[in-house]
Amino acid sequence: MDAQTPSRDTCDLVHRSASSSCALFMRIQPIDAAHVSTRSPLKGKAMTAGKTTMIFGWRVYGLGVMALGMLCLAWGTFDTGQPVPSDFPGRNALAHAVAAFMLVAGAAVEWRRTVAWGAAALTAYYTLIVIVLMNGRVVLAHYAEYGTYEGIAEQLAIAAGGLIIYAANARIDATLAARLTRLGQLAFGICALIFGGAHFVYMNLTAPLVPKWLPPSQEFWGYATGLGHIAAGLALLTSVRARLAAILLTAMYASFTLLVHGPMLVANPSSHWIMSENALNIALTGAAWVVADSLRPRTAT
Repeated sequence: MDAQTPSRDTCDLVHRSASSSCALFMRIQPIDAAHVSTRSPLKGKAMTAGKTTMIFGWRVYGLGVMALGMLCLAWGTFDTGQPVPSDFPGRNALAHAVAAFMLVAGAAVEWRRTVAWGAAALTAYYTLIVIVLMNGRVVLAHYAEYGTYEGIAEQLAIAAGGLIIYAANARIDATLAARLTRLGQLAFGICALIFGGAHFVYMNLTAPLVPKWLPPSQEFWGYATGLGHIAAGLALLTSVRARLAAILLTAMYASFTLLVHGPMLVANPSSHWIMSENALNIALTGAAWVVADSLRPRTAT
């Protein structure tokens, strides 16, 4: 959103003693809202206070959500991260409707004219329906199991990515956009912490996913990626090297597709679960990329 350049008529109304200041103001216009920043009252570090310019992460994010929707349509069921009781009335029809919604909303994110609407719809759906309604009862029933929170974190990460995309593209006040962007960054940081903890809690499940040929050992990479998640989560929460952390997270998720999920799909191409894991990983890669985009340094023009 570009701030409007003040007309020269406005400048002429200013007292002649202020003409030099007015000329300077004219030279630095127009100002893009993405360049506006404030400072943290606690640390004095610059933080985003304007709109974010998305580079390419939103494209990957949209493709990931579309892939999830297409898989749900093909299997006629809900995504594995969206638990719905098997005896729920009209479950089959609802599953197809939700799958179609995810496919359409993901496609909307890919088109600049509808990206804000698609991102808003996905953010609302994943936050209110998936996390609160679908997974809320799971938390109540399995609150002592770490895996419960890991599953919710996966859905929250998708919601966080959608929120940041919405803030960057919606016609809203720059200050509100900055607050929504920061909220999305914080949410993704919390998700990263939970993902990292899961590597340690479920090392018996994490290590076997690492290719055996990758030195020095499967356990090493299981712990290393767990620590990487935790370090990245802390960086996002504290705004210390946050963009570097988001970039490394994006690269790590992309490597998961190449080294883990992709080979698993080749070995078992008919597995719905493996396909869903691939689609989910693409969506998470896109979400991490979106976070990295939102943390790009701004320079005045």
